[in-house]
Amino acid sequence: MKISTSRISNRVCGALLATLAVGAIAKPAPWYQWRSKADGQLACSQTPLGPGWERAAGPYRDARCEKPNLAK
Repeated sequence: MKISTSRISNRVCGALLATLAVGAIAKPAPWYQWRSKADGQLACSQTPLGPGWERAAGPYRDARCEKPNLAK
């Protein structure tokens, strides 16, 4: 059984378009304000900073933790 090159390229193009479409509707990760357990210092990050930090506030829409991310 022979598979034509055009069928393969159509499938590859279709898979690529589907991947791009999913990425186009994805939302960015929210930002959170983190507090140091050692000295109370605050930092803004999308991911946990380590075992010495606890989440203080959030989520936020910006990297400065100023614009609240309001639920719709």
